[in-house]
Order: sequence, then structure tokens, then C-alpha cells
Amino acid sequence: MAQIGNITADQLMAGTSVLSRPAEEFENDPSLEAMWAIKAMEHAEVYFNILCSVDPKLLKLTPHDEQIYKTFKDTFPSMKVNKVDEDELKSPEGKIKWRFFCEQFKDIVEDYSFGTLLRADCTGDYSEQNSILTTRIQFYAIELTRNREGFNDGVREKYKSNRTVKK
Repeated sequence: MAQIGNITADQLMAGTSVLSRPAEEFENDPSLEAMWAIKAMEHAEVYFNILCSVDPKLLKLTPHDEQIYKTFKDTFPSMKVNKVDEDELKSPEGKIKWRFFCEQFKDIVEDYSFGTLLRADCTGDYSEQNSILTTRIQFYAIELTRNREGFNDGVREKYKSNRTVKK
């Protein structure tokens, strides 16, 4: 049977429904952390495979892309999205600004606060050195900007021959 650490695949599958419950209900549980990590990795892999297959300017990530993009550009007009500085993103000032941004989408974007992996440098693939844990709405805001402004254009050419979309 497939297993990650001390957690079997059956346990992971049974626990995925738990992830939709409010975070306040949980303590630091290693099995939940493992499930979150797996979901974040799966999301990252699917997204990167799509980037390697489709012109990023054509991607629609949510039904609210226009609102997310506009709000992001209004809130963070000078943020460099091609190479995200994790220290800047998670600084005390950055956290305050991002918290306000994120909460605007609480009742608009499904799973807006889910832990999601973001590539720090948009020219690279996901790796331990090139991944930042963010909220889903931060991921959407930054990736929408990268897609619309051409920062993700080179990904398809650079990685398409090395990637295969899982079926």
C-alpha cells in the first residue's frame, strides 16, 4: 500500500474532506500538515503542466480574474512578480498589506486562504529552493499578473519537452 511517512494512501483519502473545515478546529497535527503539503504539491504540478502546455495569456484561473488582477495592481503597484522576495512578502508590513488584500476575497474566491505553492522566480520550475508557501489568493494575484504581463511566456518553451501531463 502506498504510504507517505506514517500515513497510508487510504488515510490521506479519508482525511481530504477534513481539509475543508475551519483551521481553528485543528491543532498542529502532522497528518493534516502532510495532507496540506500533498494538496499544495498536486496543485503546483497541475498548474505547471498547464503553463507548459498553453499560452499563459489565455489562462483563466478563476471567474474573478479581472477583479483579482485590478485589486492586486491597485494594492501592490510596484511589486516585482517575476522574482518574488519571500522576506518582503512575509515582512510585518507585507503581512498587514496582504491580510487586507486577502480578506477582500473571503466571500468571493473559493479556498482563498488554502496553503498554495508559488514559484519565487517565474523562470524556474517548482523546487525546494524556488517555492514559497502562500495563500491561494496570493498565488492567483501573482500568477495572473505574471500571465497577463508576459512573465510566464518563456516557461512553455523552456520546460514543455521535459514535462508530461498526468492523466
